[in-house]
Amino acid sequence: MTRLRTTGTVACAVLLAAAALAGCNRESNGAGGGKVGIDMPRTDTDFWNSYQQYLEKGIDDGTVGALPLSNSQNDIAKLVANVQAFTDQGAKAIVMAPQDTGAISSTLDQLKEKKIPVISVDTRPDAGEVYMVVRADNRAYGTKACEYLGKQLGGKGRVAELQGDLSSINGRDRSEAFASCMKQKFPGITVHELPTDWKGDVASAKLQSLLAQHKDVDGIYMQAGGAFLQPTLALLEQKKRLKPAGTDGHITIISNDGIPEELDAIRSGKIDATLSQPADLYAKYALEYARAALDGKKFKPGKTDHGSEIVKIKNGLEDQLPAPLVTKENVDDKTLWANQLEKK
Repeated sequence: MTRLRTTGTVACAVLLAAAALAGCNRESNGAGGGKVGIDMPRTDTDFWNSYQQYLEKGIDDGTVGALPLSNSQNDIAKLVANVQAFTDQGAKAIVMAPQDTGAISSTLDQLKEKKIPVISVDTRPDAGEVYMVVRADNRAYGTKACEYLGKQLGGKGRVAELQGDLSSINGRDRSEAFASCMKQKFPGITVHELPTDWKGDVASAKLQSLLAQHKDVDGIYMQAGGAFLQPTLALLEQKKRLKPAGTDGHITIISNDGIPEELDAIRSGKIDATLSQPADLYAKYALEYARAALDGKKFKPGKTDHGSEIVKIKNGLEDQLPAPLVTKENVDDKTLWANQLEKK
């Protein structure tokens, strides 16, 4: 992997940006035991905006004392600079969501030396010690999406897979599990893997090219509804391929995230299903584990009292939160975080 270098100029620019963001975030005193530095990986998708709202609510409720949130904008160099800024400000724990899970290891090693525990949300770093990873089982995402599409298509057809960034553990887990399931259970389905780096415009462009080559695409798996939903639906509508579920020519679509817009698209028949990635629980348990880390609490693998399971990973522990399949049958379930968010 290419070594990433952050020049003094870049670091200063990032710190200035963080300072500007701080003007929009009040610093929280919260509970005692030290301040927590929290980095947002991005704020350009509905999922991450919702996660931030839940974080801010938890901070306001006093779960932890937090420094002003930073935003690394899906840029590992900015994340490294933001973490340095947090440590300079005396952060005693760090919450992050590194999108490049391979390039963050040296930063994690530095934090370990400083005895600053790290909670990684949504992604599992490839190396470097973490106190706790808070994420859903992303291999289950790929498997569940495969099983749903396979059954809906009767085990045959052509599917476009809008993959995430394959340098991310989430992108890899979802893609590998989807491919393995399709190969084993539905060999009659042809899968076109379209890497996108989690970018909606890239996904739309690649899907457009595929539709031009293959008129018979009848299934789509979107690995991130927050990034891919709107550009995908806009493209299908433009190409007159957006047919309601249950009608001739409908393309069966399953997504990941569970944002309100996906649930609305299920209700209207534009897509068929999504896997609800729990933005509310990501925020809740990120803060609670940060609090526990400050208190010196230790955890062991096993079932939790909140419907998940903590598993041992090579560089720490991971709390694998549940991510339910959402279809027209349960789209109005009040326990889904997106339905709760809509009523706020």
